Parts: sequence; C-alpha cells; structure tokens
Amino acid sequence: MALPNPKVPRAGSYRFFAGMGILAAAYGLLIVGMLIADLGFTDWRRLKEAVSSEPIQYAIQLSLTTCTLAALLSLLVAIPAGYLLARCQFRGKWLLDAIFDIPIVLPPLVVGLSLLILFQTALGQAFEQNIFPVTYELPSVVLAQFTVAASFAVRTMKVTYSQQDRRHEDVARTLGCSRWQAFLRVVLPESRQGVIAAGTLAWARALGEFGPILVFSGATRMKTEVLPSSVFLELSVGNLEAALAVSLLMVFVAILVLSLARYFGLRGSTW
Repeated sequence: MALPNPKVPRAGSYRFFAGMGILAAAYGLLIVGMLIADLGFTDWRRLKEAVSSEPIQYAIQLSLTTCTLAALLSLLVAIPAGYLLARCQFRGKWLLDAIFDIPIVLPPLVVGLSLLILFQTALGQAFEQNIFPVTYELPSVVLAQFTVAASFAVRTMKVTYSQQDRRHEDVARTLGCSRWQAFLRVVLPESRQGVIAAGTLAWARALGEFGPILVFSGATRMKTEVLPSSVFLELSVGNLEAALAVSLLMVFVAILVLSLARYFGLRGSTW
C-alpha cells in the first residue's frame, strides 16, 4: 500500500493560505490607501488651522462629553443585559436577544427617525414638557449615541460572561453568598477586562455616530455639533480641508480606542 506524499498537502496548504492572504491584503491595502490619500491631500499647517477653529473645538469638547456619557449609560445596560443573555434561561430570551441587535442592523437614519417619532408621541411630549426638552437639544445627542452604542456593549458583555467559568459563581453561592453578592464579588471582578472592552467599544461607536444625530438632534453649529456633524457641515460649504482635518482626528482617536480595547481583552469578544 503506497503511503501518501506529504508534499501534496503541504503544497495545497501554501496555495490555500496564499489565496486567503491575497484577499485579505486587498482589503487591507484599500484601507491603508485611503489613509495615505487623506494624509497626502494637504499639509499639516492647514490641518492644524482647521482643527483650531472655534466651531471644531466646540465639536471636539461636545463629542468627548457626550461619548463618555453614552458609554457609561451603555455599560449600565450592558452589564446586567449581557449577564441575563449569557447565564439565564427564560421565555422570550431569543426575542430579547434579537431586540438588542436591532440598532446594529437598522440604517442609522431609521434609528434617528424612530427616536424623533418616539418623542412626538403623547408620552414623549409629556416627558419634554414636564421634565426637560430632548429633541434637537443636547440630551438628544447622548440618547442617539447611546441607542446604537449600547447594542455593541451588550454583545461584548454577553461574550465575556459566556467565556467565564460558572463554577466560581456557584462555589461562592454554596459558601453563603446571595446572587447579588456572588455577582458583585466574583462575576463582576472577573469581567473587568470585558467591561473595559465594552466601554471603549461603546465610546468609539458613539464617536462615529452621525445618522441618528442628524435626524434627531440636527446639525446646529455650536449647539448640537459633534465631530461627524462637523465633517458634514464643512463639506456642505465646500471646506474640504476642514472636513479632512476632523476626519483624520476621528481616525486617530478610533485607532487609539480600538488599540486600548484589544489590549484590555477585546480579543475574546466577537466584535
């Protein structure tokens, strides 16, 4: 009986990985090519002048504030929601899981339109009249960012809890801990890397949010203008260099945030 030639599978593996590498490299080169084109479009002096303008400085400050609030609110929802989806079995779980994915798959403009219509209902108008105004005001920016960013945070926390050893929590409960005590003393400390990853992902997603903000908050200069809105406003008046300056700033921040997320454990998530 003839033995199989070991060189044949090895040659096949080379062709397999070469094909995979070519396809992956093509997409990577597209992204790198776009960044190189952006960097070579203008000089750094003009970019610095554009970023130093008062409207863009306001947009930077507002973006940092609203993204941070949206990320914190996302974690407030994602920590318990991810636990329920990962550890608990109950009726309608599949439906709840699907609902949390809706902001991810919906077109951004539809998310903004849905929020706008929500606050045109009797309940939404009562909230704005008796508590505080939301539509086309600063709270609408945070709400629009939170609506989408929280979905990504929930996905990340679900994967984090799913990868943990449930025996640690069970042992804590056998030693006398209540469910709350076991969660706070065992589960949550073991999830700290996932929490950081979820928070940074939510923050990065909130930073790039534009469609819901445009519809629900407007793009009013020096009021509801965040960084994506600045790109839109500068492009609308033909100021391409200012739009490019804001875009490069967002690219730099996105790379920094995603690097931190991967360092703190994003490798274990699906995003």
